[in-house]
Amino acid sequence: MCQVFGVSRSGYYNWVQHEPSDRKQSDERLKLEIKVAHIRTRETYGTRRLQTELAENGIIVGRDRLARLRKELRLRCKQKRKFRATTNSNHNLPVAPNLLNQTFAPTAPNQVWVADLTYVATQEGWLYLAGIKDVYTCEIVGYAMGERMTKELTGKALFMALRSQRPPAGLIHHSDRGSQYCAYDYRVIQEQFGLKTSMSRKGNCYDNAPMESFWGTLKNESLSHYRFNNRDEAISVIREYIEIFYNRQRRHSRLGNISPAAFREKYHQMAVLKKRTNGSVRYCQYTSESSITSTLSSSVRSITSVLP
Repeated sequence: MCQVFGVSRSGYYNWVQHEPSDRKQSDERLKLEIKVAHIRTRETYGTRRLQTELAENGIIVGRDRLARLRKELRLRCKQKRKFRATTNSNHNLPVAPNLLNQTFAPTAPNQVWVADLTYVATQEGWLYLAGIKDVYTCEIVGYAMGERMTKELTGKALFMALRSQRPPAGLIHHSDRGSQYCAYDYRVIQEQFGLKTSMSRKGNCYDNAPMESFWGTLKNESLSHYRFNNRDEAISVIREYIEIFYNRQRRHSRLGNISPAAFREKYHQMAVLKKRTNGSVRYCQYTSESSITSTLSSSVRSITSVLP
């Protein structure tokens, strides 16, 4: 064999007995960790967020090296797809003005909510999903699912959000001009809880971009990879995605690569510290996790001696 390939016998045995380098062994160990993290994050993270995920689990790796190993493993994020809109604006119901005009810049939770409807195909028929998202924390604060796209469905999602968040009066509730949001009963609920109603311009999906973004994320990362036999299967998958993964685990680059629930918790921690230190602690919108943690640590040390 050595003669056929033109190599010496000693060279062949040296190659057989040669142990892989430390770097090669390290790469193989890293590949295993990367595969596990890729599966744990449901194949949704690119290099940046995957690097953060690994670091939080005690695995420090450079971005270039991580990108190279991902390429060698042929790991890719789930691909985006386009979906048809569901809005029906052909009605004679009153329409609210657009209070946001694509300016999505709240400074605290429960200042701006966006709401919308979408649908999911099952072998049993369509499943409709109404959702409400807090623009500041990116958290889904209310949702409801049903066989029909009705005002009762959107009302259930709104009640869930109101019950879980108990927002102050003056919160802006933004939606499209769909009849479910323009319905008298839905508007009455908004008025009773002191919500300000805002609606997108006709035919302009960018006016409700945060909610459209969530629908795309839900479908690209989860729903498009299933074939549901019935609505109950779809409901189970959607509920698990929202409650377990999206709100509590999924890292958002806009939030400093932490989850919506973690971002909201850090906001409230900073608010408590600010109150105890007479406003000396400041909270910057969409700041990074490291800077929040650093500020929290230093603030806690500075007031430990005076806390009860």
